[in-house]
Amino acid sequence: MARYNLNQYMDVGGITNSEFGTIFGWGSATYGVAFLINGPLTDRWGGRTTILLAAGGALVTNALMGYAIYTKSALFGTPFHTMLVLYCANMYFQSFGAVSIVKVNGSWFHLRERGTFGGIFGILISLGVFFAYDGGKMITDALPKQLEWLFLIPAGILVVFFVLCFLFVRDSPSKAGLTDFDLGDASTPDDGTKESAPKVIVRLLSNPIILTIALIELCSGFLRQAIMQWGRGFSKAVGEGGSFVIENWGVVLCIAGITGGMFAGTISDHLFQSRRGPVAAVLYAIMLAGAIVIIPLLLLSSPGPVPLLLAFMSMAIIGVHGMLSGTASADFGGRKNTGTAVGIIDGFVYAGSMAQSFIYGAYLPEKVIICADTTTRPNPAGEIIDNWMIWPYAMIPIALVGLVLSLRVWNARARPKS
Repeated sequence: MARYNLNQYMDVGGITNSEFGTIFGWGSATYGVAFLINGPLTDRWGGRTTILLAAGGALVTNALMGYAIYTKSALFGTPFHTMLVLYCANMYFQSFGAVSIVKVNGSWFHLRERGTFGGIFGILISLGVFFAYDGGKMITDALPKQLEWLFLIPAGILVVFFVLCFLFVRDSPSKAGLTDFDLGDASTPDDGTKESAPKVIVRLLSNPIILTIALIELCSGFLRQAIMQWGRGFSKAVGEGGSFVIENWGVVLCIAGITGGMFAGTISDHLFQSRRGPVAAVLYAIMLAGAIVIIPLLLLSSPGPVPLLLAFMSMAIIGVHGMLSGTASADFGGRKNTGTAVGIIDGFVYAGSMAQSFIYGAYLPEKVIICADTTTRPNPAGEIIDNWMIWPYAMIPIALVGLVLSLRVWNARARPKS
């Protein structure tokens, strides 16, 4: 909610499509590069410490963005540059979030159980999406002239979760007064040796399975954000902006993500013996088929199925993301190096996110035109379907590459050290 509130800020005219693409693109770049630092730091300090750092940093930066909007302050030269700098700082702290969650749970779940955990991870992502989109819309509907609350309310919620994490989160069973157990992953057996962060990064990137998973997730980052950030605009351009799916975009994405995450986790653990590649391949096949089918649907006089198809595609791609970033990273990185492994893989996710943000932000039409007297009016070009065709066209080759790479790790499974 404290990350995707920027999208709702764009949707109500706080920033333009182009400004959003630039801010979110640089934010994604910050998020991805930060993993090179934050992944090893999470392995060194522990997930509990870094998740508190994530919550604290994100609540401060969101509060500052709300303050800047409320006071119309240009803290860094212009309002645009102020949002750019503060959002990038927000994304730096946010990058501790996923890696901390996977790090902590890597010590609590056996390898055979982690597919199910990947589903839970997908649920967490999906609930955040719901609160960001539908919760953000509720805020702007109730307070259309007080857009600062898009950022101040998430900051307040983060205060609550900071306290809850401080009170209840522990890095391992032993730190909660229980007994640690054999996890069955790449850290088993633990010989007690510690490697430097650069050595761990080089070793993980030299592992062809981890590198392939990272490349798959680069595709996932492109596709997931392409749907989440631009799907509503595309649907409105093709005349389906009033459909149930688009009017309730947050809850639809939430349900789709929960379904995809639990489907992926369950069949991975119980049908494919904790192999993650087959599930990723199945979901990427759905994603590719959906991107292709969108194009002939646009030839219909009323392309009503498009929003429903987008919901189905989001189910597939969120399922892949939870399965690989939330599960396979812990499998192949092992308990000791989970933070670094997640950092590498999620760094690739946000390289894909950055790419789609810059591409679509540059080529998709603006929703409104700013007139010389600073008033705005609807942009006629935004309602022409041809101007949006780059959106599905760009997804097709990315989904194809993701499918091919998923097939390459079909039989990959983490095994204990010999």
